[in-house]
Amino acid sequence: PHWSGTQVWIPDCLEVWKSAELTRCYQEGDCILHLKLEDGSESAYPIDAQHPQLPFLRNPDYLAGENDLVVLSYLHEPAVLHTLRARFLEANTIYTYCGIILVAINPYQQLPIYEEPVIYAYSGQNMGDMDPHIFAVAEEAYKQMSRNHENQSLIISGESGAGKTASAKHAMRYFATVGGSLSDTSMEEKVLASSPIMEAFGNAKTTRNDNSSRFGKYVEIGFSQEYHIVGAAMKTYLLEKSRITAQVGSAWGGEARASWLQPSCPLLSGAESFRYTNQGHCLHLDATDDAADLESTRNAFSLLGVHESDQLELFSILASILHLGNIRLKGKDRHGESCFTEPDDEALALFCTLLGMEKSQAARWLCYRKLVTASETYVKPMSRQQALNSRDALAKHLYGQLFKWIVSRINKALRASCRQYASIGILDIYGFETFNINSFEQFCINYANETLQQHFNLHVFKLEQEEYMKEGIPWTFIDFYDNQPCIDLIEAKLGILDLLNEECKMPKGSDASWAQKLYDRHLHHSPHFQKPKMSTDAFIVHHFAGKVEYQCGGFLEKNQDTVHAELIGLLRASKVTASTALVSCQGPHPHTAKGKGQDGSAEPSLHKPKLSGPLPGAQHLQTEPWLDREMKDFLHQGAPGLYFSPLKPPLQTE
Repeated sequence: PHWSGTQVWIPDCLEVWKSAELTRCYQEGDCILHLKLEDGSESAYPIDAQHPQLPFLRNPDYLAGENDLVVLSYLHEPAVLHTLRARFLEANTIYTYCGIILVAINPYQQLPIYEEPVIYAYSGQNMGDMDPHIFAVAEEAYKQMSRNHENQSLIISGESGAGKTASAKHAMRYFATVGGSLSDTSMEEKVLASSPIMEAFGNAKTTRNDNSSRFGKYVEIGFSQEYHIVGAAMKTYLLEKSRITAQVGSAWGGEARASWLQPSCPLLSGAESFRYTNQGHCLHLDATDDAADLESTRNAFSLLGVHESDQLELFSILASILHLGNIRLKGKDRHGESCFTEPDDEALALFCTLLGMEKSQAARWLCYRKLVTASETYVKPMSRQQALNSRDALAKHLYGQLFKWIVSRINKALRASCRQYASIGILDIYGFETFNINSFEQFCINYANETLQQHFNLHVFKLEQEEYMKEGIPWTFIDFYDNQPCIDLIEAKLGILDLLNEECKMPKGSDASWAQKLYDRHLHHSPHFQKPKMSTDAFIVHHFAGKVEYQCGGFLEKNQDTVHAELIGLLRASKVTASTALVSCQGPHPHTAKGKGQDGSAEPSLHKPKLSGPLPGAQHLQTEPWLDREMKDFLHQGAPGLYFSPLKPPLQTE
């Protein structure tokens, strides 16, 4: 009904959407809509007479600021944006419902809405009786679990820096408070103590987020028959180990702070002295207190039963990784076909001291490798570049095993003390990422987000509409963007991952060869795949949240992440208890290169099973999911009101 006086939304390059009013009625065949803008100026809006696409209708003013988007008369992108903007900027409200979904906007400031009295205010209340809040969703999940005796899950998603980890912590606090036992509070305290530890060892500063989770986690909180917390279990996946040895516009993370390690390890100098920590050009965050963070992490370890001696060994291993990155590997000739370490290399000596290794053996196997054939075993020198890659692979392996060890100790401390009758899981996953340069890490992160989006679609659109059809309820089918074709492009037979894993098995496989195979297989065959015009070593994937260009360089190396067997042997022979424990730590075994003739090719990492993790398989489909969609609101963190970004991909408004 585009009559005179009707209010509409028209697209605008600066404001995204601009409100306007029709000054004349629209009639079929018109090529122009006559509009009056809010500032009083007149505007002529062009219309294609053959295929008219009229402007979105604006909701009446009395619906502005509603706390549930589904009550809007017109539910489309400008209506959603306008409502969220009104609630956030005018009413200072960060939470809004969209049916069963909670939309949260990160305010980048502390708000007094998470204290214990607020938790008790939401406890026992129905979801629609209180203002939208993460506590309301958590209460509904807790209530459904106790009433229906069904496992529940909170799925928290959104782009990087949108506040997912903070929401996950608020939900854990809520369950620890309402599900706590008056007679024994130690388990609830242990569940909460896991958060600062995981942040300390798994978060880092990126260009978009000062405290970005560089891993995904699923925390399952177990409840007794009386619905008190009896234990918890954590699963992690896709730790971004590559950030240990190289950073693009980011700091390494909390674990690299020299002020953390120096009191516990006198063999350590400042962070600016280490190659692994000085690449990101950000050695300290102004808003952080390293001493307080270290104390919080140490206290959390102690609460979880990690003895101080184990903590000191843990910090020694972290320090050894830093020294490992400083070991100088020099080429014996100008072509760099073989290499060596200096006898007086201080970094090598400190690395060996911290891990209890023989210096001569470490120097040897950093520059050589053992090859085994059917008839003989021989030692082959590595080129300088091969040795550098091997050194960095060892650093990433050490840190990855250290991370697994920490998770295993947390799970040991959180093990249920009695029988578990029900559970609530909290999934905190990487946000969708796109930078100026995108590599293997962003590809894995965005693939995981595609999988999560498919689960979102399955629950919100597919299953709900199928239920309506089964029950014979009158229903107009809603067409929505189904991202299954994009997932197939990535994970199907001869998809991107399959071709990558096959290329890793080839004796002379290369990133360039893999890129050409991608072009041959998918260019002009998949609408979600594209080749950049001016590049032969990159590809573009059309994700649900937008197009991302990935640079092929480094994909094979990062997927294989090979650690030579001789270096693993050094770790096994270490005199440091924690070091040998890391080698035997539960989890996937390291990919060791045993040698295959001259090429010594190793089995690839095969990342698809790792990504599958808890996403979004039978574990989640067997629980009742509650969805929390996090959003970033500002172009600059900490500067309220500067910018409000479009949200079409996250909220599926088409």
